[in-house]
Amino acid sequence: MKVLVINAGSSSLKYQLIDMQNEHVLAKGNCERIGVDGLITHKTDDGKKIQYEVAFPTHKEAFMEVVKVLTSGEGKVIGDVKEISAVGHRVLHGSEVYKVSTKITEKVIEDIESFSELGPLHNPPQAAAMRACVEVFGKDTPMVAVFDTSFHQTMPEKAYMYALPYEYYEKYHIRKYGFHGTSHRYVSARYLEITGKRPEGTRVVVCHLGNGSSISAVKDGKCYDTTMGFTPLDGLIMGTRSGAVDPSVVTYLMNKEHMTPDEMSDMLNKKSGFLGVSGLSSDARDLVNAKNNDHHHGAQLACDMLRYQIKKYIGSYAAAMGGLTAVCFTGGIGENSSELREECCEGLEFMGIELDKTANESASGSEMMISAPSSKVQVWVVPTNEELMIAKDTVEIISK
Repeated sequence: MKVLVINAGSSSLKYQLIDMQNEHVLAKGNCERIGVDGLITHKTDDGKKIQYEVAFPTHKEAFMEVVKVLTSGEGKVIGDVKEISAVGHRVLHGSEVYKVSTKITEKVIEDIESFSELGPLHNPPQAAAMRACVEVFGKDTPMVAVFDTSFHQTMPEKAYMYALPYEYYEKYHIRKYGFHGTSHRYVSARYLEITGKRPEGTRVVVCHLGNGSSISAVKDGKCYDTTMGFTPLDGLIMGTRSGAVDPSVVTYLMNKEHMTPDEMSDMLNKKSGFLGVSGLSSDARDLVNAKNNDHHHGAQLACDMLRYQIKKYIGSYAAAMGGLTAVCFTGGIGENSSELREECCEGLEFMGIELDKTANESASGSEMMISAPSSKVQVWVVPTNEELMIAKDTVEIISK
């Protein structure tokens, strides 16, 4: 069975075609600048890379080009579009309605659109992409929606509620939702698979660290708490996002700087984080280079803040779960920065964490245990694979 995995944005359409018989990626690519002009980049499993400009007025034309490049020319990996058995779509927000992945119907698409206030940048184009997909592939090709929020729906009420008047939860569904759920689910499940452990009795902290970062507490295989909240802005310092701040800072700055709500949101989401603290860059690699080579105070401070916050959450989540079995690092920074992993684990020896520095240095980008044999708590690098998780859900649901 071959599954096409789609991650749609307002002006982009990322895709992977996965052969689920051996979980092998046959091809992947990205349709960019939808609604502007259009550019497609396509890579095959045998190393071919194709890039060319093509008009993408809407997501429909992008899907048509994906079909064309998969089935013809130099980028061909299948003989006919009918070889694609199903399409799995990443969806940002499922509110409290969708606690698991689900087969897509018109009602599901309408629901996803209705959650647009909760996910204004992602839900509308993802719903539009689903409708475009139906137009191109036809109604007989099953589609499945996999929600970033669904894994976190197992959080207890005491973890997901805010201490606001309860009426706002009832009226507007204001609560912690959490994001990166597909990654957290994949990594926590993969850890259990690698180690042969049953979920019951395990206490795992998953650190998904990249330009957007979040940490989850996974107890008995289910999400118990997570750092992102009502939106992906909460929690850790990120590339351009502030992470958690005192709510009074928001109103104080709005008054002082005469900022509108939209301007404040823009500042918190796009001008803060690594970029705001360092005044240099939103890319963690630039900050590491600057602090090491130029002794740049802002870069050093941003790096220190991230490491401090990660360490703090590992400790607090261990306390919340009543113990700690393992810490798993994933995401672009988590998988590739041995320095960050080492610094985050330093000082946690009292919790039973003991790093194998040699293993840690050699683990970047690969699946490996990096804790010492004597460590009471295991530490792992587990590269995330959200596309495979989406494909697996798709196969499971359409096979029922």
